[in-house]
Amino acid sequence: MPNQVSRSDTGETFEIADGESILEAALRVGVRLPHECTFGGCGTCRIKVQQGAVHYDEFPMALTEDEHEQGFALACQAKPLSDLVIEPATAGLEFADPVNVTAQVVAVDALTRGIARLRLQLPSLPEVAYRPGQYMNILLPDEGARSFSMACATMWDNMVDFHIRRISNGYFTEGILNSLRPGDSLDIEVPHGTFCYHADDWRPMILAATGTGIAPIKAILESLLDNDDCPPVSLYWGMQTECDLYLRDEIESWRDRLCEFEFVPVLSRADDGWTGRRGYVQDEIVKDYPDLSEHAFYLCGSPEMIQQARTAFLANGADPAFIYADSFTFQHAVLSAA
Repeated sequence: MPNQVSRSDTGETFEIADGESILEAALRVGVRLPHECTFGGCGTCRIKVQQGAVHYDEFPMALTEDEHEQGFALACQAKPLSDLVIEPATAGLEFADPVNVTAQVVAVDALTRGIARLRLQLPSLPEVAYRPGQYMNILLPDEGARSFSMACATMWDNMVDFHIRRISNGYFTEGILNSLRPGDSLDIEVPHGTFCYHADDWRPMILAATGTGIAPIKAILESLLDNDDCPPVSLYWGMQTECDLYLRDEIESWRDRLCEFEFVPVLSRADDGWTGRRGYVQDEIVKDYPDLSEHAFYLCGSPEMIQQARTAFLANGADPAFIYADSFTFQHAVLSAA
């Protein structure tokens, strides 16, 4: 007999056929659940299993055993062991449906030796609205899509910025991006994703980014500048060398504009002249905060950092309900557009 799933936030119900994941069954019958990569790497389809139990053919990377034991699951991989009552982690938040638009290239310039900034002008369409932290898809004929997070808090004058890490022999980052000139057109789909600020938490925030994962973090923090309701903020940014810290001066300028703001750059390949933190952001956070039970966490960057951070933070008392992550999985681009 098929198992039944109920969404506690909307009241929707659906049945799961043998062998189906929760997400597969939901999409088959038209029940919307947030999702992106569909292979357990990003964590966007995270849900709370309020009643019942699930299992996995292979335990997903974007979930820890502790989170599983506390009732959290990834809908794209979880399969039922009984009837279920679930609630998406984003319940209570509204996200605009993505729209397809043609954007014009304003500029492409270098931020570091391996990171470019792409600035686009979007058409004046009232339905193009996003939450700081979300991303866009660049639609490529016969090549699926490539996904990049917005690095700005607002679409002021419909202008948006993206920080793009160049990938060796990358079809877009080493091919198309190099050929773009001001005035060129790109077909994009925007906005996507559920990574954003959760104002209702009102907990001290710890934000951890690696590489261009700083882009959506930047967008979130810019939206909180000079905001009297901003909770205390600690930002840890991991890069390889000091010259890679392309936003360092700008971030330092926020010191008096965010509540109790602390900025900690962490370098994994620092030279002898570096006097700051060395190693990895997740390790430095645990050193600084032996008790993480009262914090909310925003993690963005490599899947390895996010996986290790989840495990370490939970071991130090973090509540999994307040861990938000955007994992830059390699397949993220093509699969999220499928």
